[in-house]
Amino acid sequence: MKNKVSLQTTRYRFPTVNCLLLIANCLLPIALFAQIDNAQKYASDITRSDFKKHLSIIASAQMEGRETAMPGQKKAAAYIESQFKQIGLKHPSQLIGYQQSYPLFKDTLLSSSLEISKKKYVLSKDYFLIPGNLLKQNIKTKELIFVGYGIDDKNYDDYGAKDVKGKIVVFFTGEPKVNGRSLSTGLGRNAQWSTNKKVILAKQKGAAAAIVINPSMDTISRMILENTRRTNIYFPRPVTRETDKVTYAAVVNRVAKNIFGESVFNEMVKKTKAAEPLNTFNPQLNFKTKFECKKKQISFSSTNVIGYIEGTDKKDEYVFLTGHYDHLGKRDTVIYYGADDDGSGTVSVIEMAQAFAKAKAEGHGPRRTVVFMTVSGEEKGLWGSEYYTDHPLFPLEKTTVDLNTDMVGRIDPDRKVGDSTNYVYVVGDDKLSSDLKPISISINKKYVNLELDYKYNDPNDRERIYYRSDHYNFARKGVPIIFYYDGMLRPDYHRPTDTVDKINFNLMEKRVRLIFLTAWEMANRENMLKRDISLPAL
Repeated sequence: MKNKVSLQTTRYRFPTVNCLLLIANCLLPIALFAQIDNAQKYASDITRSDFKKHLSIIASAQMEGRETAMPGQKKAAAYIESQFKQIGLKHPSQLIGYQQSYPLFKDTLLSSSLEISKKKYVLSKDYFLIPGNLLKQNIKTKELIFVGYGIDDKNYDDYGAKDVKGKIVVFFTGEPKVNGRSLSTGLGRNAQWSTNKKVILAKQKGAAAAIVINPSMDTISRMILENTRRTNIYFPRPVTRETDKVTYAAVVNRVAKNIFGESVFNEMVKKTKAAEPLNTFNPQLNFKTKFECKKKQISFSSTNVIGYIEGTDKKDEYVFLTGHYDHLGKRDTVIYYGADDDGSGTVSVIEMAQAFAKAKAEGHGPRRTVVFMTVSGEEKGLWGSEYYTDHPLFPLEKTTVDLNTDMVGRIDPDRKVGDSTNYVYVVGDDKLSSDLKPISISINKKYVNLELDYKYNDPNDRERIYYRSDHYNFARKGVPIIFYYDGMLRPDYHRPTDTVDKINFNLMEKRVRLIFLTAWEMANRENMLKRDISLPAL
């Protein structure tokens, strides 16, 4: 029953302007409190129990380690899609469902032979081939051409006037440096001249094939052999197609000694270890050489799983929440579960989607559209995120931020400062946008109070973490990013022992709530993030 109010003794008046201002001023703090309360309210729906429920499926034996393009990865994609559908996310209009397919191919080496100066060498003993870098070919040449490190750049040239057309070139891995900086580029980063870049250059110079010498080959050959026993799948990048490079054979040291002679080889190795130039060497390698390889190739695909919650007045601007759901698969019967890497990030994206969807259903949806994307191919070379950012379904120029979650469930055993039960490594918030770091710090201080560790923001970070997860493909397109990471590089990183029972769900809950609250702010603030800082050079 409603209360009755007598108006007989009350004279009704319209409120004065001053009275209205007073009422508005009183209501403003209530509105702000309600907004803060909403952020906290929906963050509290992100729980350790839900993490454990999802992760016990994603990192289970039935997912077989979720190797890209393998049955386990497809099972994981189906599970994530089912969760997105159940949550009520929309799927991009360009897709039939929630999965964005991207092309892959598989190489199978059928046969190969290498003969130098009438000496026959044995595949997987004397030399190694990398499927995915092969052409079907049968090459015969009367000489080998030594081209130092195989570099031709503005400040350093190994080729000079050498005619390598139709010949097999020979070069060492690595590059010359002065005071730790590349002699050819002047940059201080490692691997400016990768083998892949060198074989592309060899192709451009007209070479028919290459022999690559790595002085450490004798110690790493077992690892290479193990990798070649696995399923060899490759991503056909438009800028490095198979036909853009030459086939190369990586030879062990005894083969290199046969080519150069032991004393010359040892002198070259000494110079490569000191990162000294090799373009002063000009050995005459007049050896008749035969190099043959045959392969077959099949095409297939993998997928990213994408869903979104539409925004309101700023629905044509986007916040991305990402993580990769693939891992390393299995070796024979041994499963690499990938609970932390990156099962933790995968279930984080699912949980944050659930929280945003609940907010939307209760009338507190985001102003900007929030996109939830789990990608595959990260462990192979950031394939899925590379494909997405090269073929975006939402405009990148209108994507205000990507918050990437890759490994947030463990404690770094090597962290010796602060409280290691209450931290997260924050990577990239000082890059691309000057807005990022102040927002990140303020949200953490207001709600969560984790220790924000910037160890991996160091430009001289030896692990190069900034470049090693899917956020980088957004960054290279100019989209501001923050990468959240626990630092677990041992003892279970990329091992079968990365299992659910080792996840610290209490700490994971705090970390993911911080990511959600940061996304909430990004999705509801008035302006997109500024893009006022240049991308760091590789």
